[in-house]
Amino acid sequence: MKLESKVPGGPLEHKWTKHLGDIKLVNPSNKRKYEIIVVGGGLAGASAAASLAELGYRVKCIVYHDTARRAHSVAAQGGINAAKNYQNDGDSVFRLFYDTIKGGDYRAREANVYRLAQVSVKIIDQCVAQGVPFAREYGGLLANRSFGGAQVSRTFYARGQTGQQLLLGAYSALIRMVGAGAVQMLTHEEMMDVVVIGGHAKGVICRNLITGEISRHVGDAVVLATGGYGNVFNLSTYGRLSNATAIWRAYKRGACFANPCFTQIHPTCIPVSGDYQSKLTLMSESLRNDGRIWVPKKAEDRLKRPGDIPEDARDYYLERMYPAYGNLAPRDISSRAAKKVCDEGRGVGESGLGVYLDFSDAIRRLGESAVRERYGNLFDIYKEITDEDAYRNPMRIFPAVHYTMGGLWVDYNLMSSIPGLFVLGEANFSDHGANRLGASALMQGLADGYFVIPFTIGDYLAGVKPGTRPKAEAPEFEQAETAVRHTVQRLLSSKGRQPVSHFHKRLGKILWDCCGMARNAGHLKKGLQEIPALREEFWSNVQVPGDGGTLNQSLERAHRVADFLELGELMCRDALERDESCGCHFREEHVDAEGECDRNDEQYAHVAAWEYAGEGKPPILNKEPLQYEFVKMVKRNYK
Repeated sequence: MKLESKVPGGPLEHKWTKHLGDIKLVNPSNKRKYEIIVVGGGLAGASAAASLAELGYRVKCIVYHDTARRAHSVAAQGGINAAKNYQNDGDSVFRLFYDTIKGGDYRAREANVYRLAQVSVKIIDQCVAQGVPFAREYGGLLANRSFGGAQVSRTFYARGQTGQQLLLGAYSALIRMVGAGAVQMLTHEEMMDVVVIGGHAKGVICRNLITGEISRHVGDAVVLATGGYGNVFNLSTYGRLSNATAIWRAYKRGACFANPCFTQIHPTCIPVSGDYQSKLTLMSESLRNDGRIWVPKKAEDRLKRPGDIPEDARDYYLERMYPAYGNLAPRDISSRAAKKVCDEGRGVGESGLGVYLDFSDAIRRLGESAVRERYGNLFDIYKEITDEDAYRNPMRIFPAVHYTMGGLWVDYNLMSSIPGLFVLGEANFSDHGANRLGASALMQGLADGYFVIPFTIGDYLAGVKPGTRPKAEAPEFEQAETAVRHTVQRLLSSKGRQPVSHFHKRLGKILWDCCGMARNAGHLKKGLQEIPALREEFWSNVQVPGDGGTLNQSLERAHRVADFLELGELMCRDALERDESCGCHFREEHVDAEGECDRNDEQYAHVAAWEYAGEGKPPILNKEPLQYEFVKMVKRNYK
């Protein structure tokens, strides 16, 4: 498959402006003749659906929750980046662009990242106009704080509830369009397949999670904004319902899956407490502004109470290892550093898998009331889960799966390798490279939905004659629905003995051990043997009680885990093929003299875009070269 990025020529700072002047437009009176299906109602999906409806398109928005307000975007805590330079500390569009390129270890598409930095400044104005209650300085100006991988303060925030507040803003815009009759909102509907007719995406097949009804939805274009696939690991910081089914079914219809092994491990998560857990809880990266991370210098001190360990017996290891950034070193680097000190036997807590995040210095410097004002709800969450008071004793944290930089391949217009199928937010691969900087996920989701897709989708639709949408009775819709019904029946007719959770936990352990924070060829090859065997066992021994005509959460989970079992194999295959270390992809065979990633730009400066070749056949690897015209690919250094 030939991958055409469609990046416009010219100077970096003019590419997007030039592109907006060159792309085809849709006549305003014609826009209402097109129907666009948006799958997902989080930040990317809600902002896209609202914006497209405002332009005059007819939009159908499909979510599997009872309301789009429950999208996982609500869980984001710390903030959203924008190059406003309100602090007058040297920030600029170019600096945000460069920090993002460097943070992703030079494995992102240059033009996409610069566009993201450009439109970031508009996002804040949009959200303020919607009433998002960003924190403000005493004089009324919007406040900023720092996040990992940056030496400026560019992160706008609403205490520790930024994702929730931004989602409410996007949701209000969406519901306004629902009320105006421009958006048809479908809830409790899970997308099960993409329908491709004549090589173009023309609709989706959905299953109602309450009634089990299978339905067909026809459109002139389809937009997927369904989030990331981190729950493939079972334990993660994702909402438990987050899954990969939409993008995985699109992959099996011809959409390339790019960089699937790029999985971010977040350093600031509450440690695992037992096998009974269904998910993990994140403590916002914003806490690293004022919290200091440390472990005892001696392993024999790790079970002592933190207050009994004197200052000279503490190792503030991030400040020691990365003095230029300290506790705000990027997530991948900070996570590996935590793993390293725990592997040395200095991890705290009963399991030894934990480090301290200590606010005692900040409380002495600022006062407890100031710390409460900045982070109070995060401290409340920590107390609720651990029954420990972080104002009196340090928090205990440990790395956990948090975000996926991989996703469906898209061009500069955010269109996948299936014409007419667009992919936004975390569901695509485009903006973060091999590691995402903190507070950039919300930025990307809203940039894609508010400021990119409303323009670029017109370039495609201008070539689609109005009124040529296929009928729901078309044979391609019939074939896709039949395939969905077959999978449902296959799962329900299984006479196995093990619940779905049994296989999900086993898959998660395989992936964590073989394709987690550190990888090597031996472990990846082992994963490529164990996952197919587990998948075969799943189909022969899974137990899915109930039927398909009512609410059946076991059936929902079975669909998602079946897709995870296939995706997990592709992740290991991608990680094995990428024989270098870069960002979150840490191959133990490729480490420099200082123990850091040893990139191989000669052979691996490309996007790995995998193409489905059919059942039982190995996927085809396509490569999009990453050419840097405006920045130099240098060794990543935070010291």
